[in-house]
Amino acid sequence: MAPVWIELAKLGGSIAAILFLFWLARRLNLGGDLRIRDEAHARALADEAICGFEPTDIVLDKAGMGALMKDASGRHMLIRRHGAAFVARLLDRHSESRLDHNFLTIGTGEKTFGKVTLNLGKDAQYWAAGLRHMVV
Repeated sequence: MAPVWIELAKLGGSIAAILFLFWLARRLNLGGDLRIRDEAHARALADEAICGFEPTDIVLDKAGMGALMKDASGRHMLIRRHGAAFVARLLDRHSESRLDHNFLTIGTGEKTFGKVTLNLGKDAQYWAAGLRHMVV
């Protein structure tokens, strides 16, 4: 059996290592709460996803977890949070959507993308109608 001071040194070293890793993760901004801040941020995310996509109409989820946008040619793009990043998809006629008061649930049919529910407030009905009448 090891002396008590050795066991206490091991415990102290473990605690110091955990605190160092915590400090390092904070310093590198790892694991933060990623949200869409505003329309400018949503525009930048759309341009990153599809170069040249210029939305003319944007609605943001109230919690900042996603955005729905439309460009001048009538294409709709859905952006949602996926882990520590954002992913985007262009929606087509085969996309499914369901309106429930202020919430719009949208699915692309891709299992890897999944469905997302956005709290769009009073704009939910307008966007649900727009998704039903897509021509692309």
